[in-house]
This record gives sequence, C-alpha cells and structure tokens, in this order.
Amino acid sequence: MKKDTFVQNLVDSYGNWFLKDPSQNNCPGKTALMTQELYPYNSMFSPIQINHTTIKNRLVMAPMGNIDMCEETGRPNDKMLQYFFARARGGVGLITTGLIPISHGIDNSITEMGKLSYFPRIDRSRTVFSGWRDLAQGIHVYGSKIFIQITPGLGRVGNPQCLVNELKMPVSASFNPNFYIPQIPCWRLSDRKLKKIIKNGGQAAADSKAAGIDGVYLHGHEGYLLEQMTNPAFNRRKMGRYANWQAFGIDIVKEMRRRTDSRFPIMYRIDLSLALNETYGDKGMSTSALKKFKNGRTVEMTLDYMEKLVEAGVDMFDVDLGCYDNWWLPHPPAGMPAGCFLEVAHLVKEHFKSKNIRSNAGVEVPVVAVGKLGYPDLAENALRKGDCDMIMLGRPLLADPYWPNKAFAGRVKDIIPCIGCQEGCINEFVDGGHPQCAVNPRTSFEHIFPEVPPVPEKVKRIAVVGAGPGGAILAVTVAKRGHKVDLFEKTDKVGGKIISGSVPKIKFDLNNYLIYLENLVKETEKEGNLTFKANCNVTSEWLDKQNYDTVVFAVGTKPAQLPLPGIEKANAVQAVDLLLNPKLLGTAKNIVVVGGGVVGCETAYWLKYEKDCDVTVVEMAPYIMDGVCTANRGHLIHYLNKAGVKLLNCTRVTGFGVDNLQVSRNISKGVPNPYVTWQPILPKNIENPLAPKMGKEEKSETLQADLVVLAAGGRPDDSLYFEAQRMKVAPELYNIGDSFSGGKVLEATRAAYTLAGKL
Repeated sequence: MKKDTFVQNLVDSYGNWFLKDPSQNNCPGKTALMTQELYPYNSMFSPIQINHTTIKNRLVMAPMGNIDMCEETGRPNDKMLQYFFARARGGVGLITTGLIPISHGIDNSITEMGKLSYFPRIDRSRTVFSGWRDLAQGIHVYGSKIFIQITPGLGRVGNPQCLVNELKMPVSASFNPNFYIPQIPCWRLSDRKLKKIIKNGGQAAADSKAAGIDGVYLHGHEGYLLEQMTNPAFNRRKMGRYANWQAFGIDIVKEMRRRTDSRFPIMYRIDLSLALNETYGDKGMSTSALKKFKNGRTVEMTLDYMEKLVEAGVDMFDVDLGCYDNWWLPHPPAGMPAGCFLEVAHLVKEHFKSKNIRSNAGVEVPVVAVGKLGYPDLAENALRKGDCDMIMLGRPLLADPYWPNKAFAGRVKDIIPCIGCQEGCINEFVDGGHPQCAVNPRTSFEHIFPEVPPVPEKVKRIAVVGAGPGGAILAVTVAKRGHKVDLFEKTDKVGGKIISGSVPKIKFDLNNYLIYLENLVKETEKEGNLTFKANCNVTSEWLDKQNYDTVVFAVGTKPAQLPLPGIEKANAVQAVDLLLNPKLLGTAKNIVVVGGGVVGCETAYWLKYEKDCDVTVVEMAPYIMDGVCTANRGHLIHYLNKAGVKLLNCTRVTGFGVDNLQVSRNISKGVPNPYVTWQPILPKNIENPLAPKMGKEEKSETLQADLVVLAAGGRPDDSLYFEAQRMKVAPELYNIGDSFSGGKVLEATRAAYTLAGKL
C-alpha cells in the first residue's frame, strides 16, 4: 500500500501539533491569534492577474454550500443574492459559489423528486438565467469578481435516498460503495453519459460567461464525481477512454475552453492526496468500506495531472488534502492547526516554479492556499513568504463578511472570529437546512435582517441576566439600537460556558471568540447604553423592585445529575469545573470521563494530550459525539484512538466506588464500532434499512479510576425565568439560549439577535 512521507508527516501532526512548540501560540508563525503585527497588509491587498482578469486583492471567498439557497427550480433567490452581496460589500476580491451540478438526469443523487433541486442550477432553462445575471451584476457593484463552481456530480458521496424514493441507483466512476450507506453500491457510469456531462460542462461555462460571471471553477477534490473519475482510488475502469484516470478532467477543461475563449479564467479545486492510506494505515484500509480505495493518486501523480490540466486550459488551483472518508481534512475543524495546508500550497507553487509552468495566457499559475487562514497576520505572512498567491477564506467570511475591509483598515480586533464549530456552515445543511453561522446570526438571513438594526420607537430599560454568548450578543445589539441595558453576570467574566470550553489548546478559535466578546461588551459599554455588572447573583425578588420594561434570561444550563449508588463517595468532578480549575486533577492519572458528547471528548483529549493521563470515555448512546459535525467528530475520535483513549459506547454507569465505577456494556454484535470515522452518522429522520440490528447482550464491568469526570450534559436552567414569570417582574419576559433549550452557540446567538431586533 503506497504512502507518501510528506503527507504522512502532515496527517500525523494534526493530532498533537500544539505540543511540538508551545511558544508558537498554536500555529506556525505565532499567528493563530487575531493580531495585526504585520499591518499594513500590503501583500494581501495587492492585485493579481488570473488569465486576463485582474482581482483587486488576494482574498478569495471559498465555496460555502448554497444548498437550499435557491428556488426549487434551481434559480438563485434573494436569500442567495444578498448572502453573496454582503461578502462582496465586505471587500473580498474574488467570490466563488458553492456547488452547481451539471449532471441532473445522470447523477441521481442531485435531483429531488419531481425534478426539483436543492442545488442552484445554471443548466435548466432561461428561468434560472436571470438570477445569475442579477448575482454577477450585484457583486460587480462592489469591485469584486465571481467564479461559479461547477461540479460534474456527487457520485458515491451523494444522498442515496434516490434509491429509496425513486428506485434510482447512485452512480460513480466504478462500482464503489456509497459513502453514507456503504451497503448500497454505486453503478458505474458509461462513457456515453460521461461525455454528456462533459458537454454540459462546456454549456455551463458558456452560459456563465454570457451571464456576466467572471470565470468557472471546477470542483475536483473531496471525493466528488470529478475526483472519482480522476483518481485511481475510485476509477478502476479497465476499458474505454475513461479508464485513463486523467482523461475526464482534461476533456471537461478542454470543452469549457472551447465553449468560451482563451481569456476566460478556469480554476480547479484539487487535493494533493486523498491521504486515506496515511490516515488509516493497513488495518483501517482493510475494512469493507475502504479496501477498494488503497491505490489513490500519489503526490507525484497529482502534480503530473495538474501540469496536464494547465496544458488543457486551467489558470489557477486551490489545493488541500483529504476527502469525505477523512472529512476533517478538507473541512478542518476547531482542533486542526491554523494554516494547516500552507505546506501543501508551498509544495505545489515550488513545483510550478521549478518547471516554469505557465498558463495559456503566458502568466504564472496562481496557487490558492486553503485551510484555517482567517487570521490576518498568518495570511499576510504566507503571502510574503511566497507559500501561496492567494488566501481562501470560507467560514471566516461567514463569521464576518467584513473581514477584508476590517483587516485593510487595521481593525482586526473588530473581526468576528470563526470558532470552527461547523454547527451552522456544514451541520445545518447536512440536517436539511442551509448554511448559517454560529457567531454571525445574519449569515444567510441578510435578506431579512437589516445591516443596521432599526432605532426603537420607545427607549426601554432592559435587564439581561447571563453574559454568555446569547446574553452578550442580545445586550450589545439592543444597546446599539438605543435601549438602556444592564447585563448581569454571576461570575466576573463575559463568556459563560465558552470560558471553560476554550481551555484546551485545540480550542484556540473559541478563545479568540471569547476575547472578541469581552472587547465587544467593553467597547459597547463605553458608548453609554450598556452597563456590565459582574459578580451579580440576580433574584426574581430583586428584579421585581427595579421596574425594568423587559427582562431577558440567558443563564445557561446546570449540570445533569447522576443519582447512582455510591456517587457521594466517589472522587468525581464536573468537566466544566475541572477545565476552569485544573488543580482539581491533583495526582490522578487514571481517568474515566462519563459522557461521550462534545464536552466529554474534548475534555478527554485535553486530559490525554496535555495532562498525559490514561483516559476512558463512557457513553450510553450508540454513537460517540452524536449530533456533532462529522468533521469535528472525526478529528477528535481519530486522534483519541491514535493516543490510546478507550471509547466505550452503549455503556451505562450503574454505580460508583471509592476508586472505580461499575458499568454495564452492551456487547452484542450490532453495537457500532466507536472508532469509525470513515462513515457518518445519518440524520435521525433518515432510516438505513440495511444497518445491522443491535441486540442487547449486557456485560457488567468495573473500571478503575483515580478520578471520574462528569460530562453527562446540561439541563436548561429555567427556574429563575419561571419564578420571574410567576411574580410578573416586568411587562416583557423572555428566556433564550441554553436556559431555554440547552442547545448550541448557533441557537443562542440566533435567538439573541432575532429578539434584540424586535424589542
């Protein structure tokens, strides 16, 4: 089985990167912080030529979904238009759209029943065409350019519901297992259908040019259909033109070039390596879901293919690592290091330079760096060093569309940092929604929420109880509207649960957001309408005497209690308390974490990697970190496994001893393997009729533990709200965030911002 040393070293480093040089502030160049030591950013804000098109700066908006941001015909709607207009207004030089499939009627996974679409389309008819013209013209107003991302299809990573709903098989380059349900095979596409897709690609490029779009962008990575055709891991055809794994990609580029002209930019998204062999090794690659994929492109093969693509007409590349089966690589989550693929971009750029590779326009082929680059100093440093020619920002521009303008003006501290949670940008559309953002409630709602909330008709006195993200955002927003606001917090800090959540070094993005929230509250307080009152334990009796017009409760959660035998004598601590006070660890080395959700697993990661403890995680549900984005979940589980952390799913705690706890484990054959990261957990409303049935064969065990860490989740702490409601302490009472639902940052900030605009 082939492995690449360069790729292997990178993959291995993504679990313990923060231990290698603690002085580096969690990333290369001490720049995983929202600092502006390299300001002014002259490299970032210099123009660049792509073919014959000039881009005003070196910043590219990454293709961020657009799923369900269109009418069912595929026509871009106002939601999609205003979403992109906001990023253009924010100053990014080049915008790329999300996936636009061109294989409706061929790839059965991309079309909904009734021939409707949750993807925007450009291949349907003139009914969709005007939407694209409106989009291009609106983006040009702000001096930005736009490339449309074309995909030949999803193939094996498409939704297999087409089989259940319409009795149509998913497709691929060869007979490959479906990613979501590996028991379902994907049928091999014929050369005739592949040539139809190529023709569609040429037509899409011609239509895009006619619509005023500035270039096309081929989606050739991550294991989508173009990758499946152009990577021998997936393309194992023995006959026909497309048994040559390079042919399909080269043919579609040539057809796009033929249908446009020599001056129209063509960009290509590619991975240097699937990195599957390097991720899973011989043992993992022997599993039924992966064993066919051992012979992926090597780095040398990819570089050769890229040279051929340039000859065919490609003008620019962005390049990374990985695919769906190691999803955290192409979608680097909170735990991945900043600038994680800069070395990949540097390698490609040096290769092109050493061989004097030029595009058909006679200019150098720009290489765009991707992967957690939303830190201005890091981005500027990469450009100055020559690691890349452009910087791609995806989630940072969802978190703050004005990232470019703020960086240009030297207002880095005002940038809303991405926290890497992927709750809104990815998990939302996986679960059936559209892209959103946990820290920017306006993302995808720009057509509903005005950029500047309206001045209220009547100024109110408002009390906000709880200064977590929900309470802080609500207090700041209503204060900026003109209301008089008191923000109460029982501790001495703004932040709520994100204070403890930002302690592990892999949570540096969350720490950046914590700093941002603290600064936001301080700066708003200086403006005069907001007063932050720390160390205040507010009661309903006290509120009843204050004559507030409105009281909003955002007090968060309280830890779930485990009423089990012996817990009172166990050496146990809540995960949140341990993170806030690591001295509680004492001399304990053998740790059992009760609760395999995100808090439990992040705490286990911290205990293993930063405190060198032996850790076991106990979870009663079938899946570890159920409900967490596949990328974040996969990254944590994979590197917990590499570090030797034991994950026990389908395991109930039955009692506690002084130095142990008793559990009952389901050991039946159908219990899911807790370490599987190459297959996602299906949404709860999707049934897999082929999944193995789980029996109930329980076994009692005793787990030794110097310390038990409790991470069994929280319950909404709504008692103060209901007491205030009973006492009628104010004419308007609201309960938001975790104290309402015990939810996520996304739900807290969205509720806070929406309510703040209505008060």
